[in-house]
This record gives sequence, structure tokens and C-alpha cells, in this order.
Amino acid sequence: MKNELLPPNAVLNTTALTLELSAMPPEREVAGQSRVGAVPLAVLGGCEVGIWELTPGTSTDVEIDEVFVVLAGEATVAFDDGTPALRLYPGAIGRLAAGARTTWTVTETLRKVYLA
Repeated sequence: MKNELLPPNAVLNTTALTLELSAMPPEREVAGQSRVGAVPLAVLGGCEVGIWELTPGTSTDVEIDEVFVVLAGEATVAFDDGTPALRLYPGAIGRLAAGARTTWTVTETLRKVYLA
């Protein structure tokens, strides 16, 4: 990745980083008017590292393989296959499997750092 936001031997304040948010695609919106945005920071060994944010509302998604750490906000992630829902909060670390069909209910703007 050229011109990485997080080059080697550097620090980035993730709470001060402004993300460009756009409306959730209508086919994914269940309730509310969520806005979503992401910014890739770096690629390490083929794994993208970035920041992702979702504003309050309820929306659906089909996941990719990902590990993430919640930096701010509150949400639950429910799975269509009956897997127990995840409760997300600052400091929580989670993993999502590729192909999982999820419903995200965000009660406080969620920001996470992801590795995918």
C-alpha cells in the first residue's frame, strides 16, 4: 500500500482520525439511518489493518475473515445461524468468519481497528 497512513515506526491517534462516512446502502439498512466509513492504515503480511466506524442504527452484513478491537462505542452483533450474539464495547476484541450473515445494532457510534 503506497502512502500508508501508518508508516513503519510511527504512531497514529485513532480517536482524532476523521473518517469520511457515507449512508448505509438501503438494502442493508434495517432501522435508523446508519453512516459507515473505513480507512485502511497499512498492510502487514497480506493482512489489511484499518479503522472502521458505524453510527447508531441496525444494519445487516456478510462478513469477511476479520479480527478487531473496539476503540469506542457500543453495539451487538447477531448471527443468522444462531451463534450467540456478540456484545461490543471499548476494549473488546472479536473475530468474525468469512460468510457469516450478521445484524449489527449500534447504540453508540462504534469505532474499531480491524485486521482483515
